Amino acid sequence: MEYIYAALLLHSAGKEITEDAIKAVLSAAGVEVDDARVKALVAGLEGVDIEEAIANAAMPVAAAPAAAAPAAAAEEKKEEEKKEEKKEEDTAAVAGLAALFG
Repeated sequence: MEYIYAALLLHSAGKEITEDAIKAVLSAAGVEVDDARVKALVAGLEGVDIEEAIANAAMPVAAAPAAAAPAAAAEEKKEEEKKEEKKEEDTAAVAGLAALFG
């Protein structure tokens, strides 16, 4: 993750994302730099619009709270069903007791 954070930091600062720049950021943070990972990251980010990637990645997060509402409604429905079942059981129990005492 440190490698991605370094690239995001460079992007945020308006700097070019190069192998040397990422190595410098990681070294400054006290991270032992793996040259192969740095090369892979720079190659992977080549041609990627980071602003667009960030915007697209943020979209699903905003949709997550909306999905929670149906789950809450389902939970509420289950509680209502349990209450109805309990009420039916109580009614049956009272009727059974009434039959004993005529």
